[in-house]
Amino acid sequence: MSIRSKRKEEHLNLAQMFFNKSNFNSFDQLHLLRPALPEEKVDLGVLKTKMFSKSIAAPFFINAMTGGSKKSKTINQALAQIANKEQIALALGSASILTKESEQLDSFSIARNEDPDGILIANVNPETPATEVKKIITDLAVDALQIHLNTVQEIAMPEGDRDFYWLNNIKEIRQAVDLPIIIKEVGMGLDQNSIHLLKREGIDYFDVAGSGGTNFAKIENARNQHDVSYLENLGLPTVISALMAKKENVNFIVSGGIRNPLDILKALTLGGQYVGISNVFLQQFNLHGLIGLQQLIRAWKEDLAGLIAIYGKHDLASLTEIKKYYDFSLKNQIDQLI
Repeated sequence: MSIRSKRKEEHLNLAQMFFNKSNFNSFDQLHLLRPALPEEKVDLGVLKTKMFSKSIAAPFFINAMTGGSKKSKTINQALAQIANKEQIALALGSASILTKESEQLDSFSIARNEDPDGILIANVNPETPATEVKKIITDLAVDALQIHLNTVQEIAMPEGDRDFYWLNNIKEIRQAVDLPIIIKEVGMGLDQNSIHLLKREGIDYFDVAGSGGTNFAKIENARNQHDVSYLENLGLPTVISALMAKKENVNFIVSGGIRNPLDILKALTLGGQYVGISNVFLQQFNLHGLIGLQQLIRAWKEDLAGLIAIYGKHDLASLTEIKKYYDFSLKNQIDQLI
């Protein structure tokens, strides 16, 4: 097994080790005002929407997790089968490994084989040459591209990058690629200035991926020979990052600490068009297999439709109208930053 593949599998194991679904995060500090008399009924059809010109059964999806190793091939195969059956989108983990190890292609391409007509999203790091990105897009037959930004993870990673001049290459990728491009953080949150800058460069979508879920600084600290745990709290809370994206008037995805259907609803009320879930789904798969994860996703659809009904709404577009209020500590941060 190569060093890169070994790292991929270490990340999977550590994500499982540190997983805690009950972790407190910014969604716990955001509250929605619920009408006692909603005058609506539960309808699964309310969840249907479009993503990159394709129809999907729900506005949440399986966000980027893995690829590039034997174990990750098995996971991606199962995730794609579930995405196909439940008609939701699937984003793959970083495929930049393919620029060095083309033999790992099947750990990613298996997804399109299992879900020939669904929405599939590729993921690369911001240093991947535009020519290689185009090849990855073609090889994986995807509908959109994520470019992940992960400076904190790289600094915490023993073998991580130390050169963060990424903007010019992102611009080259934007010019070379015809598909929608999503700029995605990896659990530390996108700030408003970066969103504004990349918006000017023609980026289509932003995945805020704020703090509150998987913490890659913590994962990399477990792989490091010296203590870099001080990096673990550098993240921007997901709710604040989402509000920053909304202020910039961009298309955005909310991810980072989504634990249940209520978190999904809250994310949608913030203005997110879609909601990404990674580690909760991964750990459900680890514990209960393909059937268990499919059952969870199906239950989340039903629960989300129920929540939309009790909040008195009948379509996704109207969810931003739900009145919100914040705990004082989060409101104080919002007032200072936005």
